[in-house]
Amino acid sequence: MSNRLFQGLIHQLRDTMDCVIGVVDSTGTIIACSELSKIGTANEFVTMDLNDTHDTFIRDGYTYKSFGSHIKPDYAVFVDGVDETAAKYANIMAITLSSIKQYYDEKYDRNNFIKNVVLDNVLPGDIVVKARELHFSADVTRAVLLIRVVSSGNGGEVSAYDVVQNLFPDKTKDFVFNITESDIVLVKEVKPSTESKDLEKLARSISDTLSGEFYTRVTIGIGTPIVGVKDLARSFKEAQTSLEVGKVFDTEKTIVSYDNLGIARLIYHLPTTLCETFLAEVFKKNSIESLDHETLFTIQKFFENSLNVSETSRKLFVHRNTLVYRLEKIKKLTGLDLREFDHAIVFKIALMVKKYLSSNPTKF
Repeated sequence: MSNRLFQGLIHQLRDTMDCVIGVVDSTGTIIACSELSKIGTANEFVTMDLNDTHDTFIRDGYTYKSFGSHIKPDYAVFVDGVDETAAKYANIMAITLSSIKQYYDEKYDRNNFIKNVVLDNVLPGDIVVKARELHFSADVTRAVLLIRVVSSGNGGEVSAYDVVQNLFPDKTKDFVFNITESDIVLVKEVKPSTESKDLEKLARSISDTLSGEFYTRVTIGIGTPIVGVKDLARSFKEAQTSLEVGKVFDTEKTIVSYDNLGIARLIYHLPTTLCETFLAEVFKKNSIESLDHETLFTIQKFFENSLNVSETSRKLFVHRNTLVYRLEKIKKLTGLDLREFDHAIVFKIALMVKKYLSSNPTKF
């Protein structure tokens, strides 16, 4: 597409400049020229000059001027001649073509469009029009994964972004981009039948590759799959929420799916004042701080074993009567009998609310 764009501009400029002008790519191959017979020819010496400089240089009677957005120039314009006029023409052409190329990329680049949709920078009405213009299918299912780098052990030699890009090389289906220094977004095309366990398996393979081969530790939040493009921002926000909720309630998990957040998601969205009121109502006799570490550990194991006294006592390596005594003690302190299902639910939610408040949320 760039070749056609450049050739169109060269064709318009050739009469004004009245000399041979054109564009070469990073391999030294002429991709656009006022003399059509030269298109497709290459000069290996031009390639070496391109790698060495971003400035104007002269080669075989032509003046070249490099341009491009990368460290090594992507392209160079050339003008027949080695005088000041040729250099001036080359600089003007480089500025013009570089600006037009940047505008064209921003307007028609699919990856840039998806990034703006994910970050909610495109109006809903424009999304449909632009998606149709860029030939995005309205029936394709996609999911957003937010990959957050926790620690990097490769000394910065290989970035997590580069690794993820290499894992998903098909840029017509999958889109990878950075939103911060540590956050990478993957918009993955998936099958309509894809479930959260399938996405978690995918996320696990990404995490294992980064940690196993590049010593980079990450956490990954997974949004729910959506159809089309316009709801990608919602899936991204879900992936963000997954990481934030996981940081509070599932600190050991590195893969957190929005579908599996359960009641933690509801608590996370509650105002802190409401949470404090709830704790005060539940623990009327004594505050939750009155429970020591051993008691809280016992409660945790009791919940893990589905309120089964015999199984919990076996896992704790204590006599059944000892566990019953501890449960009675909890009942006296809090007024809640954990052997009763309704009381157990209230207590479980209260513990989660306490954990949420301890994370110092900034909500009111």
